[in-house]
Amino acid sequence: MSPSSGPVPGSGPADSAAAPAAVTFKAGCPQCRARFELGAGALRLAIGGSRRTTFYSFTCPECGASVRKPAGERIVELLTGGGVSTLRSV
Repeated sequence: MSPSSGPVPGSGPADSAAAPAAVTFKAGCPQCRARFELGAGALRLAIGGSRRTTFYSFTCPECGASVRKPAGERIVELLTGGGVSTLRSV
């Protein structure tokens, strides 16, 4: 992308309401072994009372498999900070 392709800082109303950059997460499918990037809207995070019940899930865009992976503290922090919708169970 060239420097002239975007708005010039201070040149108008777009400068005061700059859109945040879209967050993407790298993921992989254990079924078809594809690697890809997903937006926050494609991921779901479930936070349970234990490590076994805290996970994130998504649907593989390549093969359509439902993927569920464990989410430790760091993953939970990254996903919630990136705008992934979260379900908390008690």
